[in-house]
Amino acid sequence: MTSPARPELPVAVVTGCTRGIGRAIAEDLAPTHHVVVGGRTEESVARVVGALPSAEGFVADLVDCGPGGSLETALADLVPRLPRVDVLVHSAGVLHRGLIADLPATDWDAAMRVNVVAVAAVTRALLPALRAAQGLVLAINSGAGLTSTPTMGPYCASKFALRAFTDALREEERENGVRVTSVHPGRVDTDMQHEMNDFEGGPYQPEDYLQVESVVRAVRLAVDASDEACIDMVSVRPRGFRV
Repeated sequence: MTSPARPELPVAVVTGCTRGIGRAIAEDLAPTHHVVVGGRTEESVARVVGALPSAEGFVADLVDCGPGGSLETALADLVPRLPRVDVLVHSAGVLHRGLIADLPATDWDAAMRVNVVAVAAVTRALLPALRAAQGLVLAINSGAGLTSTPTMGPYCASKFALRAFTDALREEERENGVRVTSVHPGRVDTDMQHEMNDFEGGPYQPEDYLQVESVVRAVRLAVDASDEACIDMVSVRPRGFRV
C-alpha cells in the first residue's frame, strides 16, 4: 500500500487521515512531504494513499492500544521503516456525548484510549525518529480542551488530558530539538460536527462553523515555523460562534 516515493522528502505521519481534518492536512502536506496515512481500515487508507504523490499506509484501530493490540502491532511494522519523522500529526479522535448521569464507563474508556493513550503510544514509538529529524509533534485538540461544557464530559476530559500531554512533552523534548504544537479548533464543518448537530437538534448551518481549510492553515503555521521558533498553541474559532 505505497504510492511512488520521491527521494529525500521529509516524512509526515498523520493519524485520522482518511476523512475530515486529517485528510485535508495530508493533502496539504503531500506536495512537500512523503505522507504516512493513518487510518482504521485497509480500504479507507488505500484510497488516500492512492490519491497522494508519495505515501504509504498505517492501519490500526486506536481503541485497541493496549499490549499486543492492533496499534502495537502496526507500530512494530512501521517504526523500522522510518529512520526520521519530520512531522507527526495526531488528528484521529472520537466523540461521545451525553449527560454524565447517563454515560457508561465504556464511553469514557474509548474517549481516553483514542484521544490520549493512543496519542502517547504513537508518539513514544516515533520519538527516536522525531529526535533524529528535530521534528514537530502536532496534536489536533479542540476548544473542548480549553473549556468544558455540558453533555461533553468524556470528550472534554480527554482533550484536557491531551493538552496536559502536549504541554509535558514540549518541556521534556526541548533539549532534543523536538517541537510540540497544540491546535485548538472551534466547531468545524466536518462529519463530527454533523454528529454533534444531530445530538443537539436543529438545522445544520455550515456558515456557522470553521472551514477545514482554516484549520489546515493553522497547522501550516506550525509546520513552516522557522528553525528557532515553536508555535506552542493555536486557538482558531468560528468568528460568529460564542460557545
